[in-house]
Amino acid sequence: MADVLVPILWLILWFTILIFSSFLLSLGAESLSYKLGGKFVGRTILSITTTLPEIFIVASAALRGFHGTAMGSAFGSNILMMTVGLSIMVIVATTSLARVRLKEVKVDEFRLDMIFLVVSALVAVILFYDGYSLLDGVIFLAMFVAYLIFAFIEGKKEINTIERNEAQASSGKGAALLAVGSAGLFIAAAPFVLALEGVSVAIGVAPIVIALILSPIAGEMPEKLAIIILARKGERGVSIAVANVLGSKILNNTLLLAVMIFAAMYTVTPVIQPTGILPFTVLWAAVITLVAIFLMARRRRLVLRDAVILTSLYIGTIALQLLLS
Repeated sequence: MADVLVPILWLILWFTILIFSSFLLSLGAESLSYKLGGKFVGRTILSITTTLPEIFIVASAALRGFHGTAMGSAFGSNILMMTVGLSIMVIVATTSLARVRLKEVKVDEFRLDMIFLVVSALVAVILFYDGYSLLDGVIFLAMFVAYLIFAFIEGKKEINTIERNEAQASSGKGAALLAVGSAGLFIAAAPFVLALEGVSVAIGVAPIVIALILSPIAGEMPEKLAIIILARKGERGVSIAVANVLGSKILNNTLLLAVMIFAAMYTVTPVIQPTGILPFTVLWAAVITLVAIFLMARRRRLVLRDAVILTSLYIGTIALQLLLS
């Protein structure tokens, strides 16, 4: 009994810290959005903050030569967030779960983000044809810098519509909340994943289920919690949440892959080879991205029906992965 109880207690502890940290992040992002613009905060600061634990996990795996684990984490998180992540956001925002219920989630202001995401996903597939090399890492890094410049320019346009007094009152509080929330995520993210795996092993869950389902869900938990909290706050919070989802996935397709490649090169691995299931994983992540972007772009909004489609797509992806594995 103690073999199961102890991991469960640790799991509850780290999950509680994650929830509180994500709550602080959402408050900080909302406050700072009055100074820097909601889309800029969601695209950059919040995306980088919620992805930092994953960046360290992927870099650590690549440094140790576990390229399959690193790439599985990077592309698996994109599959998860472009399906389940978007679904959760839509469900929370458009149902009684929200404090300010919306009829739909508008995405018409994120057309360039969608283009960036599609292009980065396709580039990731094309470059992996002969494996990822140092030059590919430089290309991914350049794409990330280009997205940062775009986000900064768009953010300046949004700032012009914000009242100056409101911006000054919100900036210090927002920065402090983001700093504390980020520290909490950094401390709790990895132990939470390990605790979940410990509980799963203790109660006899199959290793393949842990690898394909539980670990990716746990790894993306900080971002999902932040999205849920923001989606409950009405149109402004939802706008930040959409920017966070798209921005973090662009980050995964650019900065995260660049870090992974540079880490692998540091261990004198000239090329990350397209072996085993990896080519399928990279290609399928691009397919999922294209489907999700199609649903977003065709009517420039997301509704509950789209959430059902995306959730079904994730379930089908898991089934396919289990068969291939």
